[in-house]
Amino acid sequence: MSRIGKKPVVLPAGVTVTISGSHVEVKGPKGTLVRDFPEIITITQEGNELICTRPNDEIVARSLHGTTRALLNSMVVGVSEGFTKKLEIVGIGYRCQMRGTNLVLNMGYSHEVVITPEEGVKITAPDALKIIVEGIDAQKVGQTAARIRAVREPEPYKGKGIKYVGEYIIRKEGKRAGKK
Repeated sequence: MSRIGKKPVVLPAGVTVTISGSHVEVKGPKGTLVRDFPEIITITQEGNELICTRPNDEIVARSLHGTTRALLNSMVVGVSEGFTKKLEIVGIGYRCQMRGTNLVLNMGYSHEVVITPEEGVKITAPDALKIIVEGIDAQKVGQTAARIRAVREPEPYKGKGIKYVGEYIIRKEGKRAGKK
């Protein structure tokens, strides 16, 4: 039995869920999220909890059980609290700025790199070296942050590039360090 799938999703105050078959709509103070789930998993609401059940122990049902519960939980957390990814820029001459809703990155290339946020995602740059990506859909927030990071991933010698706040970059030893 799936340990994640067995756990109920607790609905905080202010969050309402509408279930019609495999179509689930979650409304909260931050917005509304809608998703269609596989029909093999049954989603029911009992009081202020959502419960996912599977009909049998076939491999397809087992694999979708925990995934469905995790996606439901992400929807509930998104509409009640939202998701945030923070990135930081490391390196001389690297910087970012906002131009309208778009993020403009100067990362040592011959041109500026312009990142347009997906619908429902907000990008802010409090200063020239910090980027904050916010939204209610965890997948869109993570995808946008990954697109920003992919512009110039941190290199292993000096750690220059765009990295998540708190990310540890494994450093390599340079050429001169081994010589005597």
